[in-house]
Amino acid sequence: MGDYNLIKLQKKVKKELDTNRFQHTLGVMFTASSLAMCYGADLEKAQVAGLLHDCAKCIPNDKKIRMCKERGVEISKVEMSSPFLLHSRLGAILAQEKYGVEDQEILSAIRWHTTGRPNMTTLEKIIFTADYIEPMRFKAANLPEVRKLAFHDLNLTVCRILEDTLHYLDSGNGEIDPMSRSAFRYYHNLFFETDDKGNAITT
Repeated sequence: MGDYNLIKLQKKVKKELDTNRFQHTLGVMFTASSLAMCYGADLEKAQVAGLLHDCAKCIPNDKKIRMCKERGVEISKVEMSSPFLLHSRLGAILAQEKYGVEDQEILSAIRWHTTGRPNMTTLEKIIFTADYIEPMRFKAANLPEVRKLAFHDLNLTVCRILEDTLHYLDSGNGEIDPMSRSAFRYYHNLFFETDDKGNAITT
């Protein structure tokens, strides 16, 4: 193992989360470590990022906004109207401030685990995917199929998760961060020919 004491980190983050969120966190850590084994990523980094990815999730929304402003984080209109989206950005900051994480790859994986982004690192894709498929999840669309796919093709899995998430949000179930659309276009283009608007071209 490296420089991180996972037992101490787990005890510390448990104090900041409600019971359901902590169980989800353990599920993400477990799933992230499994995906790291599958894709040859750093196992400890995957566990730390999985353990801390939601460390800011249970902070009240008004406090999330205040904490971000205090740290000079620019808040978008989408984030201001749906401040729960700030938990990934704030989480990356707190992972460094409160939990002593200096590794930029881990911090970036926490930062992007909600929206994704174009051209993610392997660890970013692992945490993004683990957050969606961990064993406690049950509401997301096509979970059995996505869970199976996750251990065969990580890029295609990310594309599928983004597609299903955007479809759900486009149906009026929440705000969409523009970065999620950019990420979907990027990963969709890896597998399908599209026009300049990101629409599939049938041949």
